[in-house]
Parts: sequence; structure tokens; C-alpha cells
Amino acid sequence: MMHASLLHDLVSLSADRFGEAAALTHGDITLSYNALHAAVAGFASGLRGIGIARSDRVAIYLDKRLETVIASFGAPAAGAVFVPVNPLLKPEQVGHILRDCNVRVLVTSPERLLLLQSTLRECPDLRHIVVTGSESHASDTPLHTWDRFMASPSRAGHGVIDTDMAAILYTSGSTGRPKGVVLSHRNMVAGAKSVASYLGNHEKDTLLAALPLSFDAGFSQLTTAFHTGARCVLLNYLMPRDVLNTLEKEHVTGLTAVPPLWIQLAQLEWPGSVTEHLRYIANTGGRMPLETLQRLRGHLPRTRPFLMYGLTEAFRATYLPPEEVDRRPDSIGKAIPNAEVLVLREDGSECAPNEPGELVQRGALVGLGYWNDPAKTAERYKPLPAGLDARPTGLVIPEIAVFSGDTVRRDEDGYLYFVGRRDEMIKTSGYRVSPNEVEEVIYATRLVGEVAAFGLPHPRLGDAIVIVVTPEPGAQVDIDALKAECKARFPSYMVPAHIEVRPGPLPRNPNGKIDRKLIAADFPGLFENAR
Repeated sequence: MMHASLLHDLVSLSADRFGEAAALTHGDITLSYNALHAAVAGFASGLRGIGIARSDRVAIYLDKRLETVIASFGAPAAGAVFVPVNPLLKPEQVGHILRDCNVRVLVTSPERLLLLQSTLRECPDLRHIVVTGSESHASDTPLHTWDRFMASPSRAGHGVIDTDMAAILYTSGSTGRPKGVVLSHRNMVAGAKSVASYLGNHEKDTLLAALPLSFDAGFSQLTTAFHTGARCVLLNYLMPRDVLNTLEKEHVTGLTAVPPLWIQLAQLEWPGSVTEHLRYIANTGGRMPLETLQRLRGHLPRTRPFLMYGLTEAFRATYLPPEEVDRRPDSIGKAIPNAEVLVLREDGSECAPNEPGELVQRGALVGLGYWNDPAKTAERYKPLPAGLDARPTGLVIPEIAVFSGDTVRRDEDGYLYFVGRRDEMIKTSGYRVSPNEVEEVIYATRLVGEVAAFGLPHPRLGDAIVIVVTPEPGAQVDIDALKAECKARFPSYMVPAHIEVRPGPLPRNPNGKIDRKLIAADFPGLFENAR
């Protein structure tokens, strides 16, 4: 049996193996692997027909739909690079991405194209627009309707190898411009194989793609499904209840989500039939509060929970097996297959057990850097320090690893625990406090629906801890009871200096994570006059 080495091989090889088996579902339409493979080849031929060059960037600005997936795999099949643009982004943000990586082809819908008209005039590298459907509006750039584009004669494409670029995924920072993380075919295929191996994915699985496909964990639902011959269901949900309804309707066997969505789902009543077929749930994009995990396990007694950690710069990083969840529910586990995770001090030496240090990842999933940004690339992608067991001194060519900027610790058994991001740590009264640690305790009180913790400048404390909370559905926050719980559960230096109650949900970034920085911006000078 042949093994995939290029991203689009995941589709073509599964078409050879599984043929008419269901590959992709959106709404009432399902494509077989044969149909998906033909569509991917058709899109690739369309790109070749308009003169796409090797490594040209193809941006995809759509919600989750069949065309989004076809273009995402069709662009690399033509030798190009796909750039998924989060559909929640506004025209100005989309324009930045298109200009930043010199996009040549944009795939979008007629409705989104209307919103982008003024923005696209400032994108001089854009040469072609492919619009879903059979009709569209006038444009200053050559326009191709999807149906005609897909009917292009078959043409041979550019040759690529597994270390060539396959995708540029833009991070969704709330401050500053997002950075484009460049991933190779090898990165994405190795990630699919690794994740599918520990999740135990197989051709009878149905995976729900609820996260944005511009998010590495969201796109991973496609790659793991296609690697194993499973079916992937695309969902653009408005309410958390939509997720539960789809799990039930489509008999989903695997669901991956981020903590804010899990928090909302845990507070709902789950259909009893879901636990009969939902084989696993997986968390990524931040630590799931223990209180949320316990509620989910109450809803899903037969479903296996996988707690994962990843960074876009290396696609995936660690996971905690379900059999370890009861013993160490706050751990992010160990490195995924075909990756190694180190915990290093600032001088490059390895930390002792339980000593906090920076998480550093090496292996086949380490990306190619930030697009057209040598300074930021040099901050994150660095040569592995000499003298480590992983790097014998006789090797002359340096190995590049990802220095995550995340602080973790490793226990005596080798399991990792997330402490916090360096740029989010709260420095108060001489202590370093992780906002995750504060939020974990607040969730454990069961007095709130959601919480965001962050630090704000304080003339005496350095930073003061602030929390913003929302009520659980149908309830109110008892602020006096919450303050009493904080005093009882926290050491004095961790007791929040300010608590604010807001209606939920809290603001998210485009990848669905609670946006602490955006929330903190609502409190300028809160403690200016404090003593």
C-alpha cells in the first residue's frame, strides 16, 4: 500500500482504497472519495489553466463548505500554496493577509466579494478571483465562476516534494498584525498520521469539523479523516446547541473543540443517544477547566476524553491518553508520535523535574517559519542548543526547533503541565501567576458560566488580577459568594482585585478562544489612583 507524502495524496490514495465511501458532508450533500478526488483534480486543472506558478498563493475566504475543502486540497495539487482566511475576519484584515503573502488567486463567494471590492483594489498581486456559484458581480480583477473553473481541461501540474510549502495559516492575534505560519506538505501529512494514530481513527469514523478550517486544529479534522478513509462533516454553527444536534443527526464518533466551546456544551443537556456513538472528545487550544471536564464526563460516560496541546508553528504537540485523565487531569500529556518535546531553561539546558521552562518542539511537524518575517521567525524557530541528548555534537548542520514561548513543567513521570504563555503571565506582588490557574479555580466554584483572568498595571502591586465573569444559562452571578470563595480558595496575592459581571458569551478571537487581550482593553487606567 502506498503512503501519502503530499497533502493531496491523502485524498487520492483514499479514493484508491475506499472509492465510493463517504468522504465529506455539508448539509444534505455528501461527496464520496472518488467524487472528492475528481473535484480536487478539477480545481487543480483550473489553476494550471490560468497560469498558476509553483508556490503561488491561493487564498480561500469562505465558510465551511464543499468548495472550501476542494480548493484547500486542489491548490497544493497544482503545486500552489493554499491560504485559508478565517470567514469571521473583516475586509481590512483580509486585505492584510492578501497583501502580506502576495496572493495571486482568491476563492470566495459573491456575497463576500461585494464586501471586499474596495479592499481588493489595494491588492496589486491579485490576478484572478474564483467565485462560488454560476453567477457573480462585476470585478476589476478577472473573474471565474466556480462551475466554469471546475470544467477546465485536465492539465499536468508543477512537481513538488514533501518539504515544499503547502499552506500558510495566519495566527489570530488580537493585537498587531497576524503572522503567516508556513507549513510544508510533510508537516501536515505527518500531523495527520500522528494524530490519527493516537486517536485510533479508522474508515468507520465520522468526524465533526466544528472549528474554523483556518485554525490548525480545525483543518486537522480533514487531514486525519482523509488519511484513514473516515467521513468529515462540516458545520457552521450559530449556537452550541447546533453542535449537539449535529452530533446526534450525523452519528459523529469524534469531536475536537476548544475550551470556550466545551464550557458552553458542558452546561447543556446532551441527547442520551450521543454517548452510544461518540467514541472520543478531544480538547485543544488551551487547558480545559477540570470542572468542565467533569461535567462532560457525566454527560458522556462511555466517551474517551483526549486532552491535547498544540501550536500552529508545529501543527500538533502533545496529548494525554484517556487512561491518564483521572490521575492527572490538568496535564497536557506527552509528545505525540513522531515528535519530541523538550523543557529548556533560558540558557538552553534542560530543566529538572517540576522546574518551569520553555516548551520546545522538534521533529517532522516543525513548520518553515513565518512568511516574509525573518525577525519573528528568528524569535521562534531557532537551532536546537548543542549538548542536548537529542543533538550529538558531531552533527554539523543545525536542526531548527520551535521555541513556543509557553511555560510548562515536566513531572517525574515525564508528563507535561501547562503553566502559561510568557506574554500572558501576571506579575503581581513579586509572584508570577498564570491566568489559567486563576480561571481554573473560578470555574471550580460553579458560580459562573465563563471567566477571563488577566493582569492590569497597578502602582503598588505591579499587576493587579482582574476577572470578568458571565452567569450560567438561566442564572445570575452571586458576586458576594464569588468574592468569599476567592478569599477562601486563593492565597492573598492571587485574590482578584476587581471582579466584573457581564452577560455571556465573552468575546472570542477568530479561532473561538476567549480573547483576554480584547477584554482587558476595556479597562484603561482602572488602577491609576490605587494606593
